[in-house]
Amino acid sequence: MKLIQGIHHISMNCAKGAEYEKVLTFYRDILGLAVVREWDGGVMLNAGGTLLEIFPNGDYVREKGAIRHFAFAVSDADACAKAVTDAGYEVFIAPKDICIASEPPLPARIAFCRGPLGEEIEFFCEK
Repeated sequence: MKLIQGIHHISMNCAKGAEYEKVLTFYRDILGLAVVREWDGGVMLNAGGTLLEIFPNGDYVREKGAIRHFAFAVSDADACAKAVTDAGYEVFIAPKDICIASEPPLPARIAFCRGPLGEEIEFFCEK
């Protein structure tokens, strides 16, 4: 029996106020993720096959966790990189073609940026 059906959501924390608005602007307005539900303590955005949940839990010190990065399946990695660069965010791996040496091989076009909380985001376009 298969217990895991997929990823339901990815959860992120940020500070209230300006940081929360910056995070919402990045994911909702720059990357175009639609708001699915919103409440006093957070928001869920539609990220395709999963949800992105953002909690403005107040001020705190963030430490690097176990998640290395998360990847969005995209149709155009270059357009995603341009959108975040135009908005003033760092693209630390410019769009490039790769081929994961798996069996079978997985060709893709990728780019990486840092989001408003310092999170690493990969734009992954399978070819």
